[in-house]
Amino acid sequence: MKFQIIPVTPFQQNCSLIWCEQTLKAAVVDPGGNIDRILDAVHEHGLTLEKILLTHGHIDHVGGAAKLAAEQQLPIIGPHIADKMWLEQLPIQSQKFGFPPSIAFESDRYLDDGDEVTVGNTVLKVYHCPGHTPGHMVFWSEADKLAFVGDVLFRGSIGRTDFPGSSYQALIDSICNKLWPLGNDTSFVPGHGPMSTFGEERQSNPFVADQLLK
Repeated sequence: MKFQIIPVTPFQQNCSLIWCEQTLKAAVVDPGGNIDRILDAVHEHGLTLEKILLTHGHIDHVGGAAKLAAEQQLPIIGPHIADKMWLEQLPIQSQKFGFPPSIAFESDRYLDDGDEVTVGNTVLKVYHCPGHTPGHMVFWSEADKLAFVGDVLFRGSIGRTDFPGSSYQALIDSICNKLWPLGNDTSFVPGHGPMSTFGEERQSNPFVADQLLK
C-alpha cells in the first residue's frame, strides 16, 4: 500500500490518500475539505477512487466527505455509529469553527471494532478507539505496519477530551489497549502534525509513555 498525506482545511488536518499498488484502487481517509487538492493527487497518481473512510465526525475530518461522495459516486465508510451525532451537527460545527457551510449526512456503513475494510487488495483492520469522540475509529494495515489514527494520538501528544462525549480515561485506555498491541514498529499518520511510531510514543510521549502509566 502507498499513501500521500494531503493537509486540508485551516486546521491543517492530515487527509490521507491511500492506494493498492497492484490495482491502483484508492480511498480517501478524512476528507475534511479542499476537495480539488485531493482529486489533483488522485489524478496525478492515476488512481481510481472506490471509497471514503472516516475516523470520526469532527468537521475538519469530514467536512468535504458528502461533496466528494456525491461528485465521485463513492460510499462513505465509518466512523462508529456513536459519532452519528457529530455528523448530524455538521451545520452547527461549520458555523462554530468558521468553516464553509457543511450539510449533515449519513454514513453508508458504520463500523465496529474488529471490522475490516479493503482498498483494492489491501486489507485494513478497524479498531474502535473512543475518547476524543465516542465513535472514533482507527485503520491499521498489518502488512504495512501503518495506522491511520485520526485524533487519538499525535507525535508528543494525544487528542483533546473537552468535547461532548469525550473521555480522557477512555482515550488513554484506547491508546494502551488497542494501539500499543499493534507493535512498536507500527508507524502512524495522526490527524494533525508529523508521523511517528507507537514505539517512539511509548518512550517519550508526555501523556502515554510507559513509565508514566506504571
